[in-house]
Amino acid sequence: MIAGEAYADALAASEDYIARTGALGVHAFDQDETMLGAGTIGLELEQQAKSLQTVLCPVGGGGLIAGIAAWYRNRIAVIGVEPESAPTLLRAMEAGGPVDVEPIPGGPAGDSLAPRRVGERIFPIAASLVRRVVLVPDDDIRRAQQLLWRTLRLAAEPGGCATLAALISGRYLPESGERVGLVVSGGNTVLPFG
Repeated sequence: MIAGEAYADALAASEDYIARTGALGVHAFDQDETMLGAGTIGLELEQQAKSLQTVLCPVGGGGLIAGIAAWYRNRIAVIGVEPESAPTLLRAMEAGGPVDVEPIPGGPAGDSLAPRRVGERIFPIAASLVRRVVLVPDDDIRRAQQLLWRTLRLAAEPGGCATLAALISGRYLPESGERVGLVVSGGNTVLPFG
């Protein structure tokens, strides 16, 4: 079933379906099992790149970054990256808890990184284990998506390209010699270029 134009619409439709049918609900980001699954990315990063000092992670609802940050438990810096058009984790950290943030229409990460708020369950984890959050301009997200396709033939949704956008925009400036890993995620994409 496909419903709505934004994540919140789809979530409401799925919750209604679960209530009517008794189906098993799996939240996209604000559920322990979802965060545990995301934490395995941290495990894989640590196994494959033992010398990482920093991981940049895209943030939408927060399940991915909460899982990765929980795996590392401050052994390395975990940095959240959000589009300027959807700063849900940054606003939650400023407010001391999840708050509604209306995404700016037309941002490239709208479908993948633009729920109205971060999850209630993920927030305490992110607040204590995510070092900081940087915001990236929409144009840099588009450039990062194109760069990944042109150089690596890697198709990623715009939100998943936010981490590369943080580097190419200069919003995250690694220290000299710093070993930085980028989480590039998402398969919900139609490439707007060849």
